[in-house]
Amino acid sequence: MYKPLESDWRLFKKKIIGWQERYMERLLDEYANCLDRDLPVSTKFWALEKRINSDKKKPGVRLMLSRSNMVFDIARLINDGAISIEEISDFSEELKETINFFHEIE
Repeated sequence: MYKPLESDWRLFKKKIIGWQERYMERLLDEYANCLDRDLPVSTKFWALEKRINSDKKKPGVRLMLSRSNMVFDIARLINDGAISIEEISDFSEELKETINFFHEIE
């Protein structure tokens, strides 16, 4: 099992803030598009409320930083579309291989 390197952990803590900010910005654009639809106000309100409640549980929005869960968190960020596989290019080869392994078994 992969044991996170100190360099990977430091890099993850540095990058996660930007990744989450960018992801939430994209969500806000999607919410604005939802509100611009030609539907009754109550329909838009409840659809948006449901969407926000779902989105706020995703790792691109909320994530409890844990070194032992870092590789799983990165895999979840990729799976949810918060980041791309290319965005982990600065991490160690071992971490990248572990992430690629997770994607192969999906």
